[in-house]
Amino acid sequence: MTKIAVAVLHGIGRQDEHFSELFSQNLTEQFSRYLSADTKKPEKEVVIQPIYWGSVFQEKEEDIWRLLSASGNLHYAELRQFVIHFLGDAIAYQPSGQHNQNYEKVHQVFADGLRLLSEAAGEKAPLYIIAHSLGTIITSNYFYDLQSIPDRIPISVQKTMKTTPLENGSTLAGFFSLGSPLALWSLRYSDFDSPISVPSPKLSAYHPELSGKWINIYDKDDVFGFPLKPISEGYNHAVEADMEINTGSWPASLTPLSHMHYFTSEKITDIIAKTLAAAWRTVNL
Repeated sequence: MTKIAVAVLHGIGRQDEHFSELFSQNLTEQFSRYLSADTKKPEKEVVIQPIYWGSVFQEKEEDIWRLLSASGNLHYAELRQFVIHFLGDAIAYQPSGQHNQNYEKVHQVFADGLRLLSEAAGEKAPLYIIAHSLGTIITSNYFYDLQSIPDRIPISVQKTMKTTPLENGSTLAGFFSLGSPLALWSLRYSDFDSPISVPSPKLSAYHPELSGKWINIYDKDDVFGFPLKPISEGYNHAVEADMEINTGSWPASLTPLSHMHYFTSEKITDIIAKTLAAAWRTVNL
């Protein structure tokens, strides 16, 4: 049987290596329910790998907060600490025309996660990415580099990768972007950026029967998450659907705090699980 490979990336803000445990558990359970009539152990047919890229910045953000707060004369201390973790990730990750160690280190973490996923799920397993917030930017950049400028991928990232179809992005079948600020990120480019191709143009070489898609999910109360199809004709073609879904419980669901609740949304989990189960049936039955 061909397993389904899933990588999960967190967003901006203070995180730890356990960020996806509950979401992964819920997703596996829902996936298993959809496949209960098709295989005896459906939970074994999906492999989920968290990609904790926040480890690159966590220590530095803690250090700068200790230095800045030592004077003791800053107002709104908790809010300031929140801002450091929330905006610090985005500022530190910013790619540029020059060498950026942070960009490179984050992509090393991504490559390492895909390597582990390839080893656990199989080198040719259909790959689905579930990313939140800044994680969607990182995903977009990572696969853009693979698809469009592979010769410019940093040596350190190349050394982390093995030459498997999954790791080089050839089996990318789906992308779920949650609360994505890609619309704002596109302002960095004169032509509003060029979206990645989902599915990978090479997917048909490994799974010709499988059709992939990019689903963008946002909450209308989330000021960091935006629809993507209106950005440009390129995004309109690349993204299959912009889905507006209410996230979080009251009262957070009616505020920008909804940005922090995509991974706890039962509706979003169900949409993703249904897609993964359908993909499994397509490649196995």
